[in-house]
Amino acid sequence: MRPEKANIVSDLSEKLSRSPFLLVTDYQRMKVDQFGELRNRLFPLGAEVRVVKNSFLRRAMIESGLPDLSDQLIGQTAVVTGKKDVAPVAKVLKNFAAEFKIATLKIGVVDRSVLSTAEVEALAELPSREVLLSQLLGLLMLPATMLVRVLNEPASAFARLLKAKADQNGGSEAAAPTEAASPAGKLAAASSSATADTPDGNSAP
Repeated sequence: MRPEKANIVSDLSEKLSRSPFLLVTDYQRMKVDQFGELRNRLFPLGAEVRVVKNSFLRRAMIESGLPDLSDQLIGQTAVVTGKKDVAPVAKVLKNFAAEFKIATLKIGVVDRSVLSTAEVEALAELPSREVLLSQLLGLLMLPATMLVRVLNEPASAFARLLKAKADQNGGSEAAAPTEAASPAGKLAAASSSATADTPDGNSAP
């Protein structure tokens, strides 16, 4: 391979190694201004698109340790790589293809796993990584928030909580000690104890 071609492959291989994803699209029938529009939409997401020869892409993927997609690399190809989350990038590509009827997704590689066109489009429907993390944090914080709310209730609310707990345990259990503590209860208990102390059950003289 000539030095200039080897440099192209080396540069592409380096980009693939740094990117957490690779999205392969069909470049056929895309005009210069449309390509520029796609590039402008991807730029804020930290992603870029470039046209590559399939033979160069095959070599670069081998050098970067990505799966072999030789059977999928046909026709005119453009690749999208980036440094951040793949979901918003996939959404841009999906919307762009629907709007201009070009740049159809061929296949994708995310974290070195091959994804079909349908799977890449499914990624486009997911919230961004930041939104997902925010939602997860909200779920994790929910029990703590409820606990703080209970602890911040006034003392009267806490007293009501204790009373409700006592009522739940049953009033009968609380009534028995009360009866035993009354004068009549003490007298009955003493009489029963004295009777039980004699062999024949009669009262002691």
